Amino acid sequence: MTTKSSPALPVLVVGGGIGGVAAALALARQGYTVQVLEQAPQLGEIGAGIQLGPNAFAAFDALGIGERARSRAVYTDEMVMHDALDETLVGRIPTGEAFRARFGNPYAVIHRADIHTSLLEGAREQSAIETFTGTHITRVEQNEGSVTVHDQNGRSFTGQALIAADGVKSVVRQQYVGDNARVSGHVVYRAVVEKEDFPEDLRWNAASIWVGPNYHLVHYPLRGGEQYNVVVTFHSRENEEWGVRDGSRDEVQSYYASCCPRAHQLIDLPKSWKRWATADRDPIAQWSFGRATLLGDAAHPTLQYIAQGACMALEDAVTLGEALKACDQDFVKAFALYERSRIARTARVVLSAREMGRIFHARGVERLVRNDLWKGRTPERFYDAMEWLYGWKVDHCLAD
Repeated sequence: MTTKSSPALPVLVVGGGIGGVAAALALARQGYTVQVLEQAPQLGEIGAGIQLGPNAFAAFDALGIGERARSRAVYTDEMVMHDALDETLVGRIPTGEAFRARFGNPYAVIHRADIHTSLLEGAREQSAIETFTGTHITRVEQNEGSVTVHDQNGRSFTGQALIAADGVKSVVRQQYVGDNARVSGHVVYRAVVEKEDFPEDLRWNAASIWVGPNYHLVHYPLRGGEQYNVVVTFHSRENEEWGVRDGSRDEVQSYYASCCPRAHQLIDLPKSWKRWATADRDPIAQWSFGRATLLGDAAHPTLQYIAQGACMALEDAVTLGEALKACDQDFVKAFALYERSRIARTARVVLSAREMGRIFHARGVERLVRNDLWKGRTPERFYDAMEWLYGWKVDHCLAD
């Protein structure tokens, strides 16, 4: 028998990023009081652009912020892949009317901060959400009816449950799981470039990727086409440690000697770069520990190769809310249902992203095989292959 918690206690959400605010919003819309504990001095998102599959828009709608997010997104005409050595067109996936008809929602690109703003606006309409910034969690304690977290300043917060959305270096995951990150050796440089500085011959309304041996480049429009997101990724020669720091133009240039001139223009554009040494973790079969559960990157950090990190966090938040409804607000039972509903799907995303990274960075004969993979494939065949990912809907998000 599960011991009921006190409804007078708030639900604690550790982390005020996309996953944390989405979780807080999902809970507040069901009548819970929520306390969001964020380690940064203010709520906000770093980074640049991200891609949004139709599954993200299904989650936005379930969270009540669909129109806000749609108004800030850029809707692409297609996803397109070129070979970075010789400019060969490898694959083109239209994302117009037929795509929307198939999946019920569009494909879009957006600045991370614009997603976060949309979520925050929705959260601020919920008086039941309280935010504490400058709060770095150091440990968690539980009893049968509540959970307490302690921060670096000796403060404590007690709630009826804890949602750990504290990112790729989750303190809560470290306490309950203690597993190590899997450093990929792949380095990502990200920058945002103003339209007037972006090459006219690359101003495509598309999520575009140039794939080369041990590297690739991505570009797409942001904010109504007034800016462009530029991302370059390469296999590092260094022994990398997971983290973010300022980048070096000389380092980027050193990896792209074989890149065709058209794509190479992208490397010369940014005035400043941020450098991410990327990592993920092996999927785990348990996210929930009594009255605490993991969400987003804390549960399933993934590499960026299928552009689903934020989308999975949004799905997590919605699914958690649906599980609470289905379990009559019993957090322990709801966490178990949420976990069953999400683990296989998110593990597939983590493992698929690893494999897609290998395909993008193919060399030699493997490159030729990759370029033949999608030759002549119809849009419908592409859509069939994407159904498992983009076909997610709220009304079938819970496990049977």
